[in-house]
Amino acid sequence: MSSQPRRNQSKFILGGAAAWGLLLVGCVMVDRTLVAPPQVAGANFVGSKKCAECHEEVTSKFHDATHAKLFAPGGNAKEIGCESCHGPGSVHVKAGGGAGTIVNPGASPETCFQCHLDKRGEFNLPNAHPVLAGKMSCSDCHSPHTGDAVAEGGTNLDGMNSTCLKCHASQGGPYVFEHEASREGCVTCHNPHGSLNAKMLKARNANLCLQCHFQQQISAGVILIGGRDHASFLPRGTCWSAGCHEAVHGSHVSSSLRF
Repeated sequence: MSSQPRRNQSKFILGGAAAWGLLLVGCVMVDRTLVAPPQVAGANFVGSKKCAECHEEVTSKFHDATHAKLFAPGGNAKEIGCESCHGPGSVHVKAGGGAGTIVNPGASPETCFQCHLDKRGEFNLPNAHPVLAGKMSCSDCHSPHTGDAVAEGGTNLDGMNSTCLKCHASQGGPYVFEHEASREGCVTCHNPHGSLNAKMLKARNANLCLQCHFQQQISAGVILIGGRDHASFLPRGTCWSAGCHEAVHGSHVSSSLRF
């Protein structure tokens, strides 16, 4: 008498497992990252064409922006482009604009963190740019509406360090004796989002310098760097704090960047 309910229960469990399996397969088969746009209370999506009616100076340049890849064409996707970051715009449109009716990523990095989740973690490290404190925004360094979000490098006309030098001008020189690493960019030595190390350095000791200044060692007890034995120097501290190479960005008087 009890076998029928048990069979029904087994069918229910197997059916549920099959449904979950189909759902998981469906998720795995999607070949792109799916992130829900930010929400605005009581608002619906209106599409980027509606945004262009007032913000043409922004939308006219958006086609070649890195973030233009977020545009979702088609009626089912509501033609979401601007609203991928700014949230649904119907309340904003009805109010004729105004703060508080749309998401402003410049006022809070949380919108950026929806996609760039790893950067939230980096900004929480002991040494980081003060984005979480509200003293900076992601758009101070990145252009969300025009061209590449990262301005330097590749075929871009901007200098390799132009973004950093907007604030850190004194580190840019020019110097009589430059540190060649500067040609490859500040990020050769620094993590711009955050680091465990002081000054947002990628490493806290001579290992940072040895990323470039490495030399094959051929004798026991001798550590050759630049053709000179540094075995007695390295225990004194970092390369830039032991009275050796303190002018790490460049020097006007010392070819070895001593001061």
